[in-house]
Amino acid sequence: MKLISWNVNGLRACVGKGFKDYFKDSDADIFCLQETKLQEGQIEIDLEGYYQYWNYAVKKGYSGTAIFSKLKPISVNYGLNIEEHDQEGRVITLEFEDFYLVNVYTPNSQRGLARLDYRMTWEDAFRIYLKELDSKKPVILCGDLNVAHKEIDLKNPKTNKLSAGFTDEERAKITELLNEGFVDSYRFFYPDQEGAYTWWSYIGKARERNTGWRIDYFVVSDKLTNRLKDSQIHHNIMGSDHCPVVLEICFEK
Repeated sequence: MKLISWNVNGLRACVGKGFKDYFKDSDADIFCLQETKLQEGQIEIDLEGYYQYWNYAVKKGYSGTAIFSKLKPISVNYGLNIEEHDQEGRVITLEFEDFYLVNVYTPNSQRGLARLDYRMTWEDAFRIYLKELDSKKPVILCGDLNVAHKEIDLKNPKTNKLSAGFTDEERAKITELLNEGFVDSYRFFYPDQEGAYTWWSYIGKARERNTGWRIDYFVVSDKLTNRLKDSQIHHNIMGSDHCPVVLEICFEK
């Protein structure tokens, strides 16, 4: 089974930059999007053979997630079932026979860390949500987690200690999640790989110079590690300031 996750930073713009070609060529079983920046009815995208699930932010042109799946889920849940956290279209959960799939666009702490306190509240609620799911069946979490976990996960760690996405507080939250029964699939396969990034600023030729951050992930329950086949970063795919990440996993009986 192939799963893909991509922060498209505006789906309408990304469609104009080759999204459909990549979607078709990749032939994923499940394709997850973050930062769709859409309201219902603002796009009609015909993806034959896929069920579509959308979660929209209340605020127009902001945030938003979507999942396109060849497999029909047993159930679908939007958000965390907490009103405070369910205004921005950030989470979609699909339940399948063997696992839960959670697609997330984690809140950014923003310039000056203006939203760091809210981010910490979100992180705790989200971790509890994932653990509750994991107590029932294994979880595959994907999306833009808006954090580079270790120094190896960004080009310039020394100068970004106080930057949103690399604060001690944010990094501690992903460490806490991983310590409670989850695995960063990319580091499971490539623990020492340097220069492996998924986001680059549009400023200063950052992508050309590979001055990036790895903030897009597939994180899975520990109990799924024996099913993992590969975890990839498709850094050559344009269309957004993020690139797609890919998980290959086997659920054959």
